[in-house]
Amino acid sequence: MPPAKKRPRAYDLSRTRTAVLAQFAHVQAAVRAFTPGQLSGPSGLGEWTVRDLAAHVTTVLERVSRELELPAPPGVTPQLTLLEWPLSTAPRAEDIADDARALAAGRPGLGSLYEETAERFARLTAGAPGERLVTTRAGTMRLGDFLVTRTVELAVHADDLHRATGLAIPHDRQALAACTRLLADALADRAPGGSVEVRVPPFAVVQCIGGPKHTRGTPPNVVETDPLTWLRLATGRTGWAEALDGARVSASGERADLAALLPLMS
Repeated sequence: MPPAKKRPRAYDLSRTRTAVLAQFAHVQAAVRAFTPGQLSGPSGLGEWTVRDLAAHVTTVLERVSRELELPAPPGVTPQLTLLEWPLSTAPRAEDIADDARALAAGRPGLGSLYEETAERFARLTAGAPGERLVTTRAGTMRLGDFLVTRTVELAVHADDLHRATGLAIPHDRQALAACTRLLADALADRAPGGSVEVRVPPFAVVQCIGGPKHTRGTPPNVVETDPLTWLRLATGRTGWAEALDGARVSASGERADLAALLPLMS
């Protein structure tokens, strides 16, 4: 019998909404400081420039706002769960890239775009129920769950922009925590079991991979890393071997190898 999957973690809607706005504000402040040379430089994500990526970040919130302006989609249950979302992103990468380039080309200045996006999101999400269904590219989701996915997009792209420009971009603690926990839980959902303990202090500890289950004492198979490295591993920004060689991940035990399970999204 395969290992049973755990129930998804609960997230507080109000705290998640606040975290999304806080992380968006950090990116907005950084984009305002980018020079024309930085904006026209490579983002490190395919053919995207930094400007393309910065424009794309606004769509992370705009997807929510646009849905809340429309009638709720039919149905009482979501088609896509929170833990299924990370694996649903890769098939849509080309469409997302095209949308970002079109948006960047249509807005010579990004400052007003960021201001308008934040205002719309704050206004439309205020008081919206977490159970309300919204339509995403991969299927309908609960609004509360979709907002958690926004923390992943914002935290990851804040790091992308930092690596592309060298400009420090803070991570809101609550946004980073939600992002880290979702991606850790998605790993455990993808490979259920209890033979390996994955630690991402101070935000997440999960057990995964079938085999002898650890119940007490020091686990025989342990993987540990920091939140930023975990985000990079889970999204394919850093490879497993590269992280091990750079001592950004520690892995002990014969089962403590996550190479075949990563990345979770790209």
